[in-house]
Amino acid sequence: MSTALSFNDVGVIFPDGTEAIRGVTFDVATGEFVTVVGPSGCGKSTLLKVASNLVAHTSGQVEVDRASLGYTFQDATLLPWRTVQRNVELLLEFHGVSKTERAAIAQEHIELVGLTGFENHYPKRLSGGMKMRVSLARSLAMKPQVFMFDEPFGALDEITRERLNSELLDLFSTEGFAGLFITHSIQEAVFMSTRILVMSARPGKIVAEFKVPFEYPRRDELRYEPDFARLAGEVSEALRASSGEAGH
Repeated sequence: MSTALSFNDVGVIFPDGTEAIRGVTFDVATGEFVTVVGPSGCGKSTLLKVASNLVAHTSGQVEVDRASLGYTFQDATLLPWRTVQRNVELLLEFHGVSKTERAAIAQEHIELVGLTGFENHYPKRLSGGMKMRVSLARSLAMKPQVFMFDEPFGALDEITRERLNSELLDLFSTEGFAGLFITHSIQEAVFMSTRILVMSARPGKIVAEFKVPFEYPRRDELRYEPDFARLAGEVSEALRASSGEAGH
């Protein structure tokens, strides 16, 4: 597998002197879905912002093709005055794709995320899960080779979140991007990932790594199996240790 995203000894110190991350080194290969977990404020989201050039790193090296980068935020970030169709077309429009072509591409990806029939709806008429599907479709329309997710399902109820976990993995299987996913949910991390990275408290460092052995596609019932619970427990223990909570 080819390397799609590479961090090599990356550090970030903000202008106010806050050291967000220190000495972060890892790769994400094409066909991998890597999830990062860690305590609040440890710099998980900073990793995505550095990769996408929204935040400058102060040391180390980052290698990624930013021309082929997808990014989904914690909020769906839809424009309320644009319909579903027009929101999905947005990035294509910015890149100068013709009106006819972007309409066709948008329609294809609206179907891909299961929103056929909602093309002319405005965001205020959509549920939280539907808004996230629009956000996913908008990024997928650009055919990213690397897709980054900053806790996209964190604000959703558990049933909607689990359904979107499965739907995103279907998209991962069909589209073939490299995924870098941020979450606070250990269950979500184990269910989604090929590999899990655990970060320490700030300044964030990678302190543990777990390979996830389960094959794709992943059945919903996997969440209730002993091997799943065992791995979730190991990740949870590493997370508590990284937060300074071991033994409490």
